[in-house]
Amino acid sequence: MISFNLDEIAGVLTVRPEGKLEAQDFQALSEAVDPFIEEKGKLTGLIIETEKFPGWKEFAGMVEHLKFVRDHHREIAKLALVTDSKIADVAQALGKHFVKADIKHFPFKELESARSWIS
Repeated sequence: MISFNLDEIAGVLTVRPEGKLEAQDFQALSEAVDPFIEEKGKLTGLIIETEKFPGWKEFAGMVEHLKFVRDHHREIAKLALVTDSKIADVAQALGKHFVKADIKHFPFKELESARSWIS
């Protein structure tokens, strides 16, 4: 499950995984963010805030996650990974080759630093 908040004034989407990720989580994210992107052109930033990466509930969740990244990475200027998970270092390194957004990793307790960097 994912909770999220779209700050339409700043153009920043904050995503908080709260359990194993499911396909419908990414469908809900798309439904929330796609109209904003259509109107404004892109997001200033995406903040993913999770102490540890929870994984996916099922294979379909992973597939929808990858589709979300594929369909949206060009519409996001900056991506902040706010987590203590070691997977963030790998995601940051790999993301530079596959994702258009600038990516930066922040420790979990540094959400405000991530917000400052995004803006």
